Amino acid sequence: MPSKEDVLRLVEEGRSYEEIGREFGIPPGQAYLVATGVPADGGDTVTRAQRERPGVLPSHTQRLVNAREVQPAVRSDVHEWVRRRAWNDPPMRAAAQARAARKQAAEQARKQAGSHAAEQARGSDR
Repeated sequence: MPSKEDVLRLVEEGRSYEEIGREFGIPPGQAYLVATGVPADGGDTVTRAQRERPGVLPSHTQRLVNAREVQPAVRSDVHEWVRRRAWNDPPMRAAAQARAARKQAAEQARKQAGSHAAEQARGSDR
């Protein structure tokens, strides 16, 4: 088991708790606990004095204990599942179709305004 001083020395060198844990053969959350005396799982309320200890991270220490953190909002299979669910919902499908129709109408209006402006410019050149 590494000492508090061993872990803090590596933190001061710029090493992450994940790297330190690998070096000592312990989980990163345990390396954080050894260095700071504060559990990384967020189970305890951290006092102001504890937050000022060397090696304490400002936030997101839970990842040191549970590194399997996943944000499903960025997974393509989740996006596809949401799209299928929305498309199979009649009000959502109607809203999507109305939005597409508005977008197409706006694009056509822009094109017409552009060609009208071009015609006026040609007319004023005469």
